[in-house]
Amino acid sequence: MHVWGIDLGGTKIEGVILDPACPESPIARLRLPTESAQGYEHVLNQIVRVVFALEEESRSPRPSWIGIGTPGTIEPRTGQLKNSNTQCMNGMPLRDDLEKLLKTGFRCANDANCFALAESTLGAAKGEGVVAGLILGTGVGGGLVVGGHILQGLHGIAGEWGHNPMRGEATPCYCGRSGCVETVIAGPSLERFFLQVSGRSLPLKQIAELERAPHAAATLQRLQEKFGEALATMINILDPDAIVIGGGVGNLPLLYEEQTRKEILKHTFNAELKTKILKPALGDSAGVFGAAMLTLETS
Repeated sequence: MHVWGIDLGGTKIEGVILDPACPESPIARLRLPTESAQGYEHVLNQIVRVVFALEEESRSPRPSWIGIGTPGTIEPRTGQLKNSNTQCMNGMPLRDDLEKLLKTGFRCANDANCFALAESTLGAAKGEGVVAGLILGTGVGGGLVVGGHILQGLHGIAGEWGHNPMRGEATPCYCGRSGCVETVIAGPSLERFFLQVSGRSLPLKQIAELERAPHAAATLQRLQEKFGEALATMINILDPDAIVIGGGVGNLPLLYEEQTRKEILKHTFNAELKTKILKPALGDSAGVFGAAMLTLETS
């Protein structure tokens, strides 16, 4: 059985057709720019173009259901997108509009939920019962999968650890609050901290390469300590079997070091930490693969 998925990102829209039994060899896969600066209607048209292109490349008609991973989430009560950092999408009935345009059903989930679903069914956490999939990059997000199914929550925000407040932090967040996890350990937030202490502006990858230099060491130590504090909150509430970390910041080896586990344990309501903390196995494919896997949840 072939499944279709679309990953709606801030800069690109990716589409895929795959066989879940053989995900490493997609039947079709392509990308178009999102071009969100041109507005909501343009983004809709770009998604439609991706669907038509998948049809053409695969030479097969579109299915009854297509999965789509979105920035932000669909508000269950209104059907409108919310909490998207691609702000032209907020307040818009994305799913309804796509179904009208394409005469096809759409199964939608937050991009972090798609990441979690892919890694728990096809990737690093395959076979684990309760999985948290965390996105730690330009922003901070998260998704939860229980028994192979996404946990959406009453408000559609289950797993959104990036907007929990952190002790002693007060940096304003785009969400309208201050001191969110995202304002502390997202990539741009760490780069901003390094600029403040060093007077130099560097991308996080270069900061990590300077790990022995005092200001770089201070930045990485802040990441390790604050990540431990933030992640412990999720563990205390959910107690997942495995946590998979995606995003650019998630590539840093220090997040998987024993010292990081010690930082988590400092704030965990338990004497030991058994939780598996895993690197993703699917790389950049996780979001669009997870979107495709959403269609299996409709059956």
